[in-house]
Amino acid sequence: MGLSRSVPQYEAIRSEETQVLQARIIDIAHERRRFGYRRIQMMLRREGVVVNHKRTYRLYREAGPAVRKRKKRQGIAVPRIPLDQPRGPNEVWSMDFAFDAMASGKRIKCLTIVDDYSREAVDILVDRGISGHYVARRLSEIGRFRGLPLTIRTDQGPEFMGNPAWGTDPADTGG
Repeated sequence: MGLSRSVPQYEAIRSEETQVLQARIIDIAHERRRFGYRRIQMMLRREGVVVNHKRTYRLYREAGPAVRKRKKRQGIAVPRIPLDQPRGPNEVWSMDFAFDAMASGKRIKCLTIVDDYSREAVDILVDRGISGHYVARRLSEIGRFRGLPLTIRTDQGPEFMGNPAWGTDPADTGG
């Protein structure tokens, strides 16, 4: 085989210093579970232990407390239900907010209201801030002009949740 006869009998003997260092690495890894060998290396340096990063990596891997990578979250577990298609105009409208910024850096908010049947933009509100009262007032103005829809769809995002400043409670769903 081309190996010396003494090679199979050789057993590495760990020095006392290496055993103490590995024990400290294991202690740090158990205290701080999210720390990998690089952050453990920095903590050892702060404690005054001068050790090569390659040695820290070797001892860390031998000890086995390697940090597991976080798993990616899967999509929604509930199957999506297809939306009913409207049969005529003014039956279903959709509303959603879009956010943008001007060249000066000031933020602006846009509320788009779309008729789902005709794909017509019923209205687009653009302002620095759009309150619930402003949306309700604008919807009543549109209703006087072209009539109100049977249903309004939203994405139920945080924009349409109750805000204590508006005087509504998100838990209060009406009755």
